[in-house]
Amino acid sequence: MIYIDKISPDLPVLIAGPTASGKTALAISIAQAQNRSIVNADALQVYDGWRVLTARPAPEEEAAAPHHLFGHVPFEAEYSVGQWLREVTPFLPHNPVIVGGTGLYFRALTEGLAEIPLTPPDIRATADALPTATLLADLDRDDPTLAQRIDRQNRARIQRGWEVSRTTGTPLSHWQDQTPPPALPLARTTALLLNAERDWLADRISRRFDQMLAQGALEEARANLPRWPHAGGAAKAIGAPALIAHLQGQMTLDAARDAAIIASRQYAKRQRTWFRSNMADWTHISLP
Repeated sequence: MIYIDKISPDLPVLIAGPTASGKTALAISIAQAQNRSIVNADALQVYDGWRVLTARPAPEEEAAAPHHLFGHVPFEAEYSVGQWLREVTPFLPHNPVIVGGTGLYFRALTEGLAEIPLTPPDIRATADALPTATLLADLDRDDPTLAQRIDRQNRARIQRGWEVSRTTGTPLSHWQDQTPPPALPLARTTALLLNAERDWLADRISRRFDQMLAQGALEEARANLPRWPHAGGAAKAIGAPALIAHLQGQMTLDAARDAAIIASRQYAKRQRTWFRSNMADWTHISLP
């Protein structure tokens, strides 16, 4: 249970939680009650072209309170944690509600972020082509500290460590250990984590995807079809590959729906695992 009148108006509010857990509604309630703005902390909702599929706030929700950093990144572009941190910092003095499901954004904000050089395309392409086992073996050799620190089942984290070592010649663990002070220490926030029970969340994910289809997710995918081959980070939108595959005649709509729902549930599982491991000091709100 959240009692908004108990939330200090003098501290920024952070709201994290898995997909479909109700973060947007809570953020709007707090923003309206305390005359705050809302800032996005979801790595998928930053891209244009995917309002429905990424569950970005609807126009009527955006009208309820000022919203920032939603849909502002071009579909074809890549977007990093460092870019988000630079963009969110100017809003911090105004005590916004910062809401999203990307744990790395919140960690960068409250724990600091090392400014690591970007990975060149050729190194990224080499990493993309290597099996996870090879990347992990190289990481065990080149950065054993990181290899023990990360989730060894998470290819994205493994590949990130591999790429940084190849790009900079310095282990990612060293970069992390040289992290500057955070822009917003956790102690200077009201940090709320929505803990959703698995079966309850799975049902919400299914019903929400059906609602997305009813609200035009397929038409949204059709509009993005011409630029899909050149998609940057927007290609990671959950459910997008399945809907695009349907539009390209590779699967039925029912099969695309099922694939998107499965992908969303798997994404939610990864989020919940990450939150449990990294957000013990947040205020946990049990759902439903």
